[in-house]
Formats: sequence, C-alpha cells, structure tokens
Amino acid sequence: MGTVQGRPMRADARRNYERLLNEAATAFGEHGADASLEEIARRAGVGIGTLYRHFPDRFALMGEVFQTRVDELAETARTLAAEPGRTPMGALTAWMRRYVDLSSTIRGIAGTLMDEGLMVNCKTQLRETVELLAGRARESGELRADVSPDDLLRLTSALAYAAEKAAAKNPEDTEVADRLLGLALDGLRTRPPA
Repeated sequence: MGTVQGRPMRADARRNYERLLNEAATAFGEHGADASLEEIARRAGVGIGTLYRHFPDRFALMGEVFQTRVDELAETARTLAAEPGRTPMGALTAWMRRYVDLSSTIRGIAGTLMDEGLMVNCKTQLRETVELLAGRARESGELRADVSPDDLLRLTSALAYAAEKAAAKNPEDTEVADRLLGLALDGLRTRPPA
C-alpha cells in the first residue's frame, strides 16, 4: 500500500506504515488476532491515531500483514529460483524453511480474517509460489512426481505448527524446526530404483 487516497505516501508516513506492519506481524505471531492495537502502535513508536489513519480497523491491519507475508514468500521463491548454484530442491527447502519462520504470524490471523476475497487470492498466490519451486524440483528429478502444491503447503504448515509447539515445551531445542523439515524432505525426495 504505497498510496494514501491515490497519492504517494510521504517518507515519514511510509516509515510509520512499515513500522506498524512489522510490529503488528510480531504481535499477531505472539498473541494471535487479539493482540493489542495500542501495544502495536506503542511498539512502532506512533500514536493509536496514526495506526487508525493507516488501517481503519483491526481486520484491515491483519489483512495487510497477511498479504505482506504472502508477498514476501512469493518474492523469496523468485529469488531462490534465480539464485546461481542453488539446486531446485535446495530452493524449495530454503523456501519451506522461510514459510515455517513466517507461519506463526500467518496462522495467528488467518482464521480471523473476514475478507474472503483476500484469503482466496493469498491461497492462490501461495499455491502458484510453491508450484514454481516444486515444478523445477520435479523436473530436475529431485522431488517426487506425486507431490502437489497443496500437499507441500499443508505439510509445511503442519511442520511449523509442530515445531512451534515443541519449542514452547522445550525452548532450548532451537533445531526442532530444521529436524522436522529434514525428516519431511526425506519423504519428498525421489528414491533411486532398488
């Protein structure tokens, strides 16, 4: 959202907007959809009026955070796919890890968003994003042919949830997400014929 009523944002307004989005993503990831808007504004270093000037209500803020995270995942996929020296499966693996990192924010608000059009568009964008990487990994022979984009999205979401719960029980285990992702990826890779 780079404009206000059709006009480009001033630099200070843009900074406030970005800080609000970042703090909201953190708050929604930590506290879910009920995170305090006043606390988000305070942590962003602005007043609550500034938050409401940018986002007329909680759902507008959640929707923008959600869309921003989905856009970030799409950009990450394009960057990974174009990175020299990275294998297609390596790109898919790195993207899945990034999805796991962002999933607490996404999960914290997805069930509460009321904009059905936004949800449909974001799901489509995520499906297309993962297919870009999965298609390349399939073509290279690294990824099983029967793995669909929806399978990958569900699996990655489930891994993120499991890792989050495990980390809450044992905060010292900082490698749990990588271990679970590694186990899942072993099942997604093609196997040489016996």
